[in-house]
Amino acid sequence: MKMHYRLPAVFLALLAGVSLLGPFDALAHSAICSCLDNGDNTVTCEGGFSDGSSAAGVRVFVRDSTDTTVARGKMDENSEFTFDKPKGAYTVIFDAGPGHQSKSTAGASWSKPTASSR
Repeated sequence: MKMHYRLPAVFLALLAGVSLLGPFDALAHSAICSCLDNGDNTVTCEGGFSDGSSAAGVRVFVRDSTDTTVARGKMDENSEFTFDKPKGAYTVIFDAGPGHQSKSTAGASWSKPTASSR
């Protein structure tokens, strides 16, 4: 007597669903934001994602050393945000939602442009 083992259709569907959901880590992308002191008391930040996608419309907050928001806005169609440079230390928060945030504190790696970089 031959026995045939049959997996229930629900189990097969579940197995197929899990195998499709597995590679999400490979699809993830990181938020990237870099800022440049323009030398005219303004700062321009450029944002994007590690997969090259645009950051247009992403929220940006600028907070001073007391954690007070001193500027806010959204990245423009070029994924840029320009604001008046606050006095003292400040932090720029690029906020594309949970898991997609980037924070930069003034002075960490920002530089003023030279004549050849403009």
